[in-house]
Amino acid sequence: MRYSIVIPTLDRPQQLRACLEGVAAQELPAAEFETIVVDDGSRVPVTDALPDAVERARARVIRQPNAGPGAARNRAAAEARGELLAFLDDDCVPAPEWLATLGREAAAHPGAGLGGRTVNTLTRNAYSRTSQTLIDYLYEYYNTGEADPMFTTNNLALPRREFQRIGGFDTRFTRAGGEDRELCLRWVRSGGRLRYVPQAVVFHFHRLGLGSFLKLHFTYGRGAAQFHQIRGSPPVPEPLSFYRDLLLYPWRERLRGRAGMSLLLAMCQVANAAGYVWERRAT
Repeated sequence: MRYSIVIPTLDRPQQLRACLEGVAAQELPAAEFETIVVDDGSRVPVTDALPDAVERARARVIRQPNAGPGAARNRAAAEARGELLAFLDDDCVPAPEWLATLGREAAAHPGAGLGGRTVNTLTRNAYSRTSQTLIDYLYEYYNTGEADPMFTTNNLALPRREFQRIGGFDTRFTRAGGEDRELCLRWVRSGGRLRYVPQAVVFHFHRLGLGSFLKLHFTYGRGAAQFHQIRGSPPVPEPLSFYRDLLLYPWRERLRGRAGMSLLLAMCQVANAAGYVWERRAT
């Protein structure tokens, strides 16, 4: 078994159905990979909600009480047989060549962690577009120059043995946000390498409204506070140029609706800061 696809899920059966359909459509021979879905306490078990999709994807479903996405991924990794762990989120659909592309890069760069490219498919949803634009900016900011590199866990591949050697995801992160940044930092500081593989594409279907957009980035702020607490490092704000360049990024890239997007980027940073302060006071 060369590859193990890992998908944590919680109460998103329709998104998971599309994700599993994308897994079933991978170009690689079925014998070369396995798919492990960890049902992290869904109200309706995945095996009951999506028996047909699970069967088509030949997925193995592990059900556990809710423990958070990091713990769910660790559970899958502990039972995986593949040499390379390929992490997906349940609201992402991999392109047919996704896993084969990661496999070629893993063979060319043994031992390296690989981060692929995520493409927002909800192009008419301003909030979804803005959230993806923020990730694009952060990838450019953190994965070039001297900043500590990071990739998000909706499109990340790591050698299983090295993942287990460093202890996997920190299970003190019980909500999405921060656990991917902490893992990447620990990976690099333990001597691992991270490479960006833009040819490895997944399509993101995360529909947002104003309320859910602000809540998402508030949660990310809480995760950032937890990150600093777990790492035992004082919060060091990014330089003012970081925020200036973030607000100008839609203009530099000539993105559609850039004026509104710059406003939403500013709003998400306020929500992030509010979440950070909330978490720090709570702990």
